[in-house]
Amino acid sequence: MSDVVPGKTEQMRAIKDAIVNLKESPLYEYRTSHNYYPVIGQGSHDASIMFIGEAPGKNEAEQGRPFCGASGRLLDEMLDSINLKREDVYVTNIVKDRPPDNRDPRSEEIELYAPFLDQQIEIIQPEVIATLGRFSMVWILERFGSPKASQKISQLHGQLIPVKAGYGDVMVIPLFHPAAALYRQDQKETLMKDFQVLKEFI
Repeated sequence: MSDVVPGKTEQMRAIKDAIVNLKESPLYEYRTSHNYYPVIGQGSHDASIMFIGEAPGKNEAEQGRPFCGASGRLLDEMLDSINLKREDVYVTNIVKDRPPDNRDPRSEEIELYAPFLDQQIEIIQPEVIATLGRFSMVWILERFGSPKASQKISQLHGQLIPVKAGYGDVMVIPLFHPAAALYRQDQKETLMKDFQVLKEFI
């Protein structure tokens, strides 16, 4: 009898179950005591473009959905500018639980949650990974052994950086985090301009 390989939805569900029960996470108690949800990801499991942020905020943890607050509205606006719908892409974060007080994720938290993101990338097999913010940019570039991992987001934003994944070639495009662009018009304009690079992958 041959082994049946579970479908993408089943594999994603297994990841969700594992994260829901991740009691060894330093963020587990904070999540459960505030009745928050882990934020696994949202979108198409066959997406050619995958967006990876850093960690969920309060709105996201309350709803269990990534980028559903002000940053999410800006992301939707940017997707709209290249005629893409949210359901056509996949959106997630490296860290799947909200850190207290919206602080930056710590290295041990990134290390703990990163294998789940590895699995998600392997399941979806995107052609393009758009990183949102410096934490996800550095992690992804280091993960795929890019020599550009040591450079700053101010140097790399909007560039297409080729890397090799287990399933084939991938383009990484570092973008500023939408939260950083909410209150800075110059950064929003840069982000909107950088976003247009994704058009060629639609």
